[in-house]
Amino acid sequence: MNLSFNDAELEVVRLAAGREGMSPAAWAGRQVMAVAQHVLVPVSRDAGDVLRELVQARVHLRETVTALRALTAADPPVAGLPESAATVVEAALAAGPGWVRRRPR
Repeated sequence: MNLSFNDAELEVVRLAAGREGMSPAAWAGRQVMAVAQHVLVPVSRDAGDVLRELVQARVHLRETVTALRALTAADPPVAGLPESAATVVEAALAAGPGWVRRRPR
């Protein structure tokens, strides 16, 4: 098996190997074995960004579901708040498309 790296990749391998006190060849070999044994799954930078966004979206979804459940609880309505999630959705739909705003990143 032959491994080849461009100059930028080789520099990354050298730096990583140096941090662990290994030769670049030994470090690269260890990484290859980890991938082959499914101990290490290589992820591209783009895929990492997508995964972070998905985790953030999941957190926001959980917060939204929690808020909706609180709105539909059998407790008496709090002064100034709608009585149910249906009321919230109805008010949002009546407000038109301008009520939806993207969250800043």
